[in-house]
Amino acid sequence: MDTVTPDEEFIKNPQIPGPTKEEIRCLVMCKSQVSSDDIVADVGCGTGGLTVEFAKRAKKVYAIDKNPEALNTTFKNLQKHELEDRVDLIEADGTEVLDSLPPFNVLMVGGSGGKMDFILKKGYEKLKSGGRIVVTSILLETPLESIKVMKDLGMEVEVVGVSISKGRISERGTMMVAKNPITIVSAKKF
Repeated sequence: MDTVTPDEEFIKNPQIPGPTKEEIRCLVMCKSQVSSDDIVADVGCGTGGLTVEFAKRAKKVYAIDKNPEALNTTFKNLQKHELEDRVDLIEADGTEVLDSLPPFNVLMVGGSGGKMDFILKKGYEKLKSGGRIVVTSILLETPLESIKVMKDLGMEVEVVGVSISKGRISERGTMMVAKNPITIVSAKKF
């Protein structure tokens, strides 16, 4: 498996949060179990941190975001890493385009615009048997909603809470600086 791209190798956009931090991207790649034969739908791709990682590993990625500036930044990151030919960028609300995508193996939800219920149910319909859904969240409510929907769909759900701190070295010592805690909810379709 390819290594995860270091944070400093991403183009950032002050108008859009992201990219997803390196350690979280590592965990998401593990939880998604993405392979070179897989098709990925990345809903709410933001600046493309996870899109880049999926593009390095999957056969095809559909990166979806309703914010054109987010897609522009994702495209720049894909170009920088020479992966733009493996990704279709789609400017739309995830609820509007899931029906038009071919069946996929991984549904990644990084942003739902408050429509998690619909995105997960519609995504589940397009998810191939054995496929995985992964949701990342900084809000407390998002995992609760995701867990409920996934359980209602008959999926076995796994929840991981992650708190990352990075050392900032000074003359006097090392201060640990906390990043936003993230919750990762994942499940497999049987």
